Amino acid sequence: MKKIDNPFYTMYPSIDLHGFDSIYAVMKVNEFISDNIKLRNYDIIIIHGKGSGILKHKVHEYLNKDKRVLSFKTDNFNDGVTVVKLKEK
Repeated sequence: MKKIDNPFYTMYPSIDLHGFDSIYAVMKVNEFISDNIKLRNYDIIIIHGKGSGILKHKVHEYLNKDKRVLSFKTDNFNDGVTVVKLKEK
């Protein structure tokens, strides 16, 4: 896990997608969401990095379609991080 600079997010579980291709990254995000719902963690962090924005775009595209996601936003301090709020069951 990668260190997150924003002190408000230190308690949230996170996944670091650096070095993944977009298909594998989306698959890992899906697993990460499933695991955190089972653990009742409804606030999660996805670290996709800045780069050319391809990974960020694919992850956001996936999050838009996933019915388990209540909301998500890019972090105000670091646009290589997305903060996700999951629906509680």
